[in-house]
Amino acid sequence: MKKNIIYSCLLAAATFALPSCSSFLEENPKDQMPEEEAYKSPELIYLNTVANLYTQIGATGGGEGLAGTDRGLYDIQTFTNDEALLPTRGGDWEDGKLWQRLYLHTWDKSEAPFKSVWDYLYKVIGLSNQSIDKLNSLMEADPENIYLPVYKAEVQAIRALYYYQLLDCFGRVPLVEKSDVQISDVKQSERSEVYNFVRKELQEALPYLNTANSTKEGEYYGRMTRPVAFFLLAKLALNAQVYSDDDWTDNGGAPNGSTDFEMNGQKVLCWDAAIAYCDSISNLGYQLSSTYSSNFSVGNEKSVENIFTIPMDPAKYSAQFYYIIRTVHYAHGKAYSIDGWNGASASKELLASFRKSKNDPRLELCFYTGKVTGPDGAPIMDGDNELEYKPDAVAVDVSGIADEKTAGARWKKYEIDPASQSAGKLQSVDFVLYRYADVLLMKAEAKMRKGESGDNEINEVRGRVGADALSKATLNDLLDERARELSWEGVRRQDLVRFGKFCDAVDGRPATQPYCTVFPIPHDVVLLNKNLSQNKGY
Repeated sequence: MKKNIIYSCLLAAATFALPSCSSFLEENPKDQMPEEEAYKSPELIYLNTVANLYTQIGATGGGEGLAGTDRGLYDIQTFTNDEALLPTRGGDWEDGKLWQRLYLHTWDKSEAPFKSVWDYLYKVIGLSNQSIDKLNSLMEADPENIYLPVYKAEVQAIRALYYYQLLDCFGRVPLVEKSDVQISDVKQSERSEVYNFVRKELQEALPYLNTANSTKEGEYYGRMTRPVAFFLLAKLALNAQVYSDDDWTDNGGAPNGSTDFEMNGQKVLCWDAAIAYCDSISNLGYQLSSTYSSNFSVGNEKSVENIFTIPMDPAKYSAQFYYIIRTVHYAHGKAYSIDGWNGASASKELLASFRKSKNDPRLELCFYTGKVTGPDGAPIMDGDNELEYKPDAVAVDVSGIADEKTAGARWKKYEIDPASQSAGKLQSVDFVLYRYADVLLMKAEAKMRKGESGDNEINEVRGRVGADALSKATLNDLLDERARELSWEGVRRQDLVRFGKFCDAVDGRPATQPYCTVFPIPHDVVLLNKNLSQNKGY
């Protein structure tokens, strides 16, 4: 039997489905009919080659999903930077000191979350390869079929999204493009090669992708559409110096790769490419929502700002969202009829960034920072006392201090859904992956790196929440603004790496080495395939 890169993980249970396809997905038509019947119509072809991939974007646990559960992609992007930590609170959150190692950059090559992320990303890539191989065979048999190239492009773009995550996290990874590749034939590609592959795949898919807003309920809800691809291409261009740098351990950790970006058959400055892709998103009608909180509230399908989300609905989908229950105190959760795991907290660095921004309400919009009330407006009681979070008492280990259970500001950005189920893990607020505020800040940064002013874009973002305008903003001002606007949205690690600051000392952690800007290839993976070598420093 042939063995491929994704091992035995080629099948997984559905986590969410497109509304127009959900009943078919639940029935698994491909599993219940002969193969020739499973691809008999355009609808069935789509269901069995494209729609099945969308069931993988959300998850129910086990380190899977692009976001929503724990010990997966979101966690290694969030708890390794300077904006968040999961403090050890006596016996709570000790977990073999996993969360401490992530924050302190003392992880090793055998950490379970790295393996979970690697396996998950390659599982979806493996499924995508199966779909592309099938679509290629159908196209050979029916070259006049106008649907097949469109379906193939959508799958290519999905696969590119997953390779983008591998590129960002692990740098040097295997590029596997077919489903029948034997593990002994898998080779490791340099980071620049993976970067160019992702760019090329997205650019080739663009003309075939629909321009629809995929955050709106309907045919394209939750799907890879053209604005999502534009967003990913803008990210690639903005991070070109990082992703084209095959040795990230030199230059003190500051990226020093190429600023060239191939676009429309010619090389352009990566900052110009980033601006062009951001403008393409603006031209499709995206804008800032009138209120910050509406992007993260029940019914956020109505947001004019959100670009790509994970659909959430307790009655329709099984994708889970742990982050609210993981942050709030036990009594806080109980007051809202959800679990409270009393964990994740804002760092002192993030608090300082909010506090130096004049007339900026985003700290209070995003975090609980003092006494809290229940849904009835009454104070939440912690025993005989009113529950009060102590933001400045936070540390990587707060065991034994007076504020052990209340240290740290807690996440408030997402509305607690009163109709949530499964103790709060199943809720109706779609999880936001990409939104337009990030587009404006990407454009501002690209302009500033060209020596131009980014004040207009930065102040458009700040003005939406009523914060004072900045004048002659610097790149450091821009980085601070990204921390405030996009706090805990899974982008901070990438931002710090791009600015050469990921390894800087922070509260409770000394400066670390540049090799930490890329995670280790999971040790079990290297042992399994002798063609792979470990990233430098590990």
